Amino acid sequence: MQALKTAVRIPLADLVAIARPDHWFKNVFMIPGLAIGLLSVPEARPDLAFAILIGLVSTCMVASANYTINEWLDAESDRHHPLKHTRSAAQGRLAAHQVFAQYVVLAVVGLGLASVVSRDFFLASNVLLMMGIFYNVHPFRTKDRTYLDVLSESVNNPLRLLLGWFIVVDGSFPPSSVLMAYWMGGAFLMAIKRYAEFRFIGDPQRASLYRRSFAGYTEKTLLLSGFFYAITASFFLAIFLIKHRIEFVLSFPLFAILFVWYLSIGMKDGSAAQRPEKLFREMPFMAYVGFLAAAVAVMQLVDMPFLYPLLDGRQLGLGMGN
Repeated sequence: MQALKTAVRIPLADLVAIARPDHWFKNVFMIPGLAIGLLSVPEARPDLAFAILIGLVSTCMVASANYTINEWLDAESDRHHPLKHTRSAAQGRLAAHQVFAQYVVLAVVGLGLASVVSRDFFLASNVLLMMGIFYNVHPFRTKDRTYLDVLSESVNNPLRLLLGWFIVVDGSFPPSSVLMAYWMGGAFLMAIKRYAEFRFIGDPQRASLYRRSFAGYTEKTLLLSGFFYAITASFFLAIFLIKHRIEFVLSFPLFAILFVWYLSIGMKDGSAAQRPEKLFREMPFMAYVGFLAAAVAVMQLVDMPFLYPLLDGRQLGLGMGN
């Protein structure tokens, strides 16, 4: 009887593990979309708290469906990773029918809850689910293609922003500049994650066995691509912030520090950037993120008239018309 209990417990624990509930914190990226949406509508929907709760649970379920097939389809390549070779799928402790059943249940529950929130939220949830297929499943499997692996995975960032937005707003989209900033910002995070992984493995040949896209990367190209994504994200972020409120011009140095600080974390030995779910251990960095959020909130709420001349080029002698 004890042997039977053990046999049941191990697969259940492994199935929960491949759903990666510890990664649900990434859905915090929905919050800016929610905040921008609330600033864009005259009044919030009466069931806002309920919609936020259902929307969050829905997104966690859809994300876990994607994580489930990710780990199952990566089982062979994970055996070449110094740490991931101990994962349940890589160790062969799971059966295909168990994984498939879990994927279907998570996807159905996630999309079912999404349909309760709004039509657009449901459609965006479907796209998030489809991105998991494009990223992991042959013949697409974009994660195996150099640069496309980063760009396709980071699409989930603007999708999360849209999910937050669609909890509040239906029938329209947030500004394209903020979506592009979110995408490129996510690409920066992903490129630094790839850089940290590549350095941690320490052997380009073994790295390419673990992740096929690594065959086309070097430490230098990963850093350069991350630099490109950071610059592009900053450009679109500047467009969005200044168009929305001139006070936000003061936030640019703070965002620059955020990018540089994250890069410095990515360059550490055994960097937390390899596993963003462990990033909370970087307490000074997390405290700075909180400070940045508070500073942006102050800039949203407090008018700073001394900045207003920056909106009119004529007062600066630039000869700009209306």
